[in-house]
Amino acid sequence: MSEKSPPETYGLSESAVFDKISEVVEKYRGCDGCLIQVLHEAQDICGYLPPEVQKFIAKKLDLSLSTVSGVISFYSFFSTSPKAKHSIKICLGTACYVRGGEKIVEAIEKELGVKAGENTPDNKFSFQITRCLGACGLAPVFMVDDDVHQRVTPSAVKDILARY
Repeated sequence: MSEKSPPETYGLSESAVFDKISEVVEKYRGCDGCLIQVLHEAQDICGYLPPEVQKFIAKKLDLSLSTVSGVISFYSFFSTSPKAKHSIKICLGTACYVRGGEKIVEAIEKELGVKAGENTPDNKFSFQITRCLGACGLAPVFMVDDDVHQRVTPSAVKDILARY
Protein backbone atom coordinates (compact mmCIF):
# COMPACT_ATOMS: atom_id res chain seq x y z
CA MET A 1 0.00 0.00 0.00
CA SER A 2 2.95 2.33 0.44
CA GLU A 3 3.34 3.17 -3.25
CA LYS A 4 -0.29 4.02 -3.99
CA SER A 5 -2.61 4.60 -1.07
CA PRO A 6 -6.13 4.62 -2.45
CA PRO A 7 -8.08 7.87 -2.18
CA GLU A 8 -10.71 6.18 -0.02
CA THR A 9 -8.28 6.20 2.93
CA TYR A 10 -8.77 9.97 3.12
CA GLY A 11 -5.10 10.65 3.56
CA LEU A 12 -4.59 8.17 6.40
CA SER A 13 -1.07 6.88 6.81
CA GLU A 14 -0.42 3.21 6.19
CA SER A 15 -0.03 2.59 9.93
CA ALA A 16 -3.34 4.37 10.64
CA VAL A 17 -5.05 2.15 8.04
CA PHE A 18 -3.71 -1.00 9.71
CA ASP A 19 -4.67 0.37 13.15
CA LYS A 20 -8.27 0.83 11.94
CA ILE A 21 -8.32 -2.68 10.46
CA SER A 22 -6.98 -4.04 13.78
CA GLU A 23 -9.92 -2.36 15.54
CA VAL A 24 -12.32 -4.05 13.11
CA VAL A 25 -10.71 -7.44 13.68
CA GLU A 26 -10.95 -7.00 17.46
CA LYS A 27 -14.61 -5.99 17.17
CA TYR A 28 -15.45 -9.29 15.44
CA ARG A 29 -12.87 -11.60 17.01
CA GLY A 30 -14.42 -14.86 18.13
CA CYS A 31 -17.60 -14.45 16.08
CA ASP A 32 -18.33 -17.36 13.77
CA GLY A 33 -18.17 -16.34 10.13
CA CYS A 34 -16.69 -12.93 10.87
CA LEU A 35 -14.31 -12.93 7.90
CA ILE A 36 -16.81 -11.46 5.43
CA GLN A 37 -17.74 -8.64 7.81
CA VAL A 38 -14.06 -7.88 8.50
CA LEU A 39 -13.35 -7.82 4.76
CA HIS A 40 -16.30 -5.48 4.13
CA GLU A 41 -15.13 -3.02 6.75
CA ALA A 42 -11.49 -3.27 5.66
CA GLN A 43 -12.57 -2.51 2.09
CA ASP A 44 -14.52 0.50 3.38
CA ILE A 45 -11.33 1.73 5.05
CA CYS A 46 -8.96 1.08 2.12
CA GLY A 47 -11.27 1.25 -0.85
CA TYR A 48 -10.09 -2.21 -1.92
CA LEU A 49 -8.27 -5.25 -0.51
CA PRO A 50 -4.62 -5.24 -1.61
CA PRO A 51 -2.35 -8.21 -0.81
CA GLU A 52 -0.86 -6.49 2.25
CA VAL A 53 -4.31 -6.06 3.79
CA GLN A 54 -5.26 -9.65 2.98
CA LYS A 55 -2.09 -10.94 4.67
CA PHE A 56 -2.70 -8.70 7.68
CA ILE A 57 -6.29 -9.91 8.12
CA ALA A 58 -5.26 -13.55 7.66
CA LYS A 59 -2.60 -13.21 10.34
CA LYS A 60 -4.87 -11.32 12.76
CA LEU A 61 -7.70 -13.88 12.37
CA ASP A 62 -5.31 -16.84 12.40
CA LEU A 63 -6.49 -17.94 8.95
CA SER A 64 -4.54 -19.00 5.92
CA LEU A 65 -3.98 -16.39 3.23
CA SER A 66 -5.62 -18.77 0.75
CA THR A 67 -8.81 -18.79 2.86
CA VAL A 68 -8.95 -14.99 2.90
CA SER A 69 -8.07 -14.69 -0.79
CA GLY A 70 -10.59 -17.39 -1.68
CA VAL A 71 -13.44 -15.51 -0.02
CA ILE A 72 -12.39 -12.28 -1.72
CA SER A 73 -12.21 -13.88 -5.16
CA PHE A 74 -15.53 -15.72 -4.71
CA TYR A 75 -17.66 -12.65 -3.92
CA SER A 76 -17.99 -10.00 -6.62
CA PHE A 77 -18.45 -7.16 -4.13
CA PHE A 78 -14.82 -7.41 -3.00
CA SER A 79 -12.12 -5.73 -5.06
CA THR A 80 -8.37 -6.34 -5.08
CA SER A 81 -7.60 -3.22 -7.11
CA PRO A 82 -8.24 0.45 -6.41
CA LYS A 83 -11.61 1.77 -7.40
CA ALA A 84 -11.64 4.16 -10.30
CA LYS A 85 -13.48 7.46 -10.35
CA HIS A 86 -16.06 6.08 -12.82
CA SER A 87 -17.27 2.50 -13.12
CA ILE A 88 -18.26 1.16 -16.54
CA LYS A 89 -20.35 -2.00 -16.63
CA ILE A 90 -21.33 -3.48 -19.97
CA CYS A 91 -23.91 -6.18 -20.33
CA LEU A 92 -23.12 -9.28 -22.36
CA GLY A 93 -26.27 -11.15 -21.41
CA THR A 94 -28.15 -12.80 -24.26
CA ALA A 95 -30.07 -9.76 -25.56
CA CYS A 96 -27.07 -7.42 -25.42
CA TYR A 97 -24.77 -10.03 -26.88
CA VAL A 98 -26.95 -10.78 -29.93
CA ARG A 99 -27.51 -7.06 -30.51
CA GLY A 100 -23.81 -6.27 -30.75
CA GLY A 101 -22.55 -6.10 -27.18
CA GLU A 102 -19.14 -7.49 -28.16
CA LYS A 103 -18.64 -4.60 -30.61
CA ILE A 104 -19.38 -2.19 -27.76
CA VAL A 105 -16.78 -3.97 -25.61
CA GLU A 106 -14.23 -3.59 -28.41
CA ALA A 107 -15.06 0.11 -28.80
CA ILE A 108 -14.68 0.75 -25.06
CA GLU A 109 -11.39 -1.17 -24.95
CA LYS A 110 -10.10 0.84 -27.90
CA GLU A 111 -11.25 4.17 -26.45
CA LEU A 112 -9.84 3.54 -22.96
CA GLY A 113 -6.80 1.50 -23.94
CA VAL A 114 -7.60 -1.21 -21.38
CA LYS A 115 -9.23 -4.62 -21.39
CA ALA A 116 -12.33 -5.59 -19.44
CA GLY A 117 -11.49 -6.09 -15.77
CA GLU A 118 -8.87 -3.33 -15.77
CA ASN A 119 -8.67 0.29 -14.67
CA THR A 120 -7.29 3.03 -16.88
CA PRO A 121 -3.76 4.07 -15.86
CA ASP A 122 -5.09 7.40 -14.52
CA ASN A 123 -7.70 5.49 -12.46
CA LYS A 124 -10.48 7.49 -14.10
CA PHE A 125 -12.39 4.43 -15.36
CA SER A 126 -12.81 0.82 -14.35
CA PHE A 127 -14.31 -1.48 -16.94
CA GLN A 128 -16.25 -4.68 -16.20
CA ILE A 129 -18.42 -7.09 -18.12
CA THR A 130 -21.69 -8.15 -16.49
CA ARG A 131 -24.29 -10.70 -17.52
CA CYS A 132 -27.44 -8.60 -17.08
CA LEU A 133 -28.29 -5.02 -16.23
CA GLY A 134 -32.02 -5.60 -16.39
CA ALA A 135 -32.62 -3.54 -19.52
CA CYS A 136 -32.86 -6.30 -22.14
CA GLY A 137 -35.41 -4.44 -24.26
CA LEU A 138 -32.93 -1.57 -24.65
CA ALA A 139 -29.94 -3.70 -25.70
CA PRO A 140 -27.08 -3.23 -26.08
CA VAL A 141 -26.70 -1.45 -22.77
CA PHE A 142 -23.84 -0.22 -20.64
CA MET A 143 -23.66 1.85 -17.50
CA VAL A 144 -21.26 4.53 -16.39
CA ASP A 145 -21.72 4.85 -12.65
CA ASP A 146 -25.53 4.93 -12.29
CA ASP A 147 -26.25 6.23 -15.81
CA VAL A 148 -27.71 3.67 -18.22
CA HIS A 149 -26.80 4.10 -21.89
CA GLN A 150 -29.19 2.20 -24.15
CA ARG A 151 -29.20 1.01 -27.74
CA VAL A 152 -25.54 1.94 -27.90
CA THR A 153 -23.58 1.73 -31.13
CA PRO A 154 -19.81 1.41 -31.34
CA SER A 155 -19.61 4.88 -32.89
CA ALA A 156 -21.42 6.41 -29.88
CA VAL A 157 -18.97 5.08 -27.28
CA LYS A 158 -16.40 7.89 -27.62
CA ASP A 159 -19.03 10.63 -27.16
CA ILE A 160 -20.62 8.86 -24.21
CA LEU A 161 -17.30 8.43 -22.38
CA ALA A 162 -16.30 12.04 -23.14
CA ARG A 163 -19.14 13.17 -20.84
CA TYR A 164 -17.25 11.70 -17.90
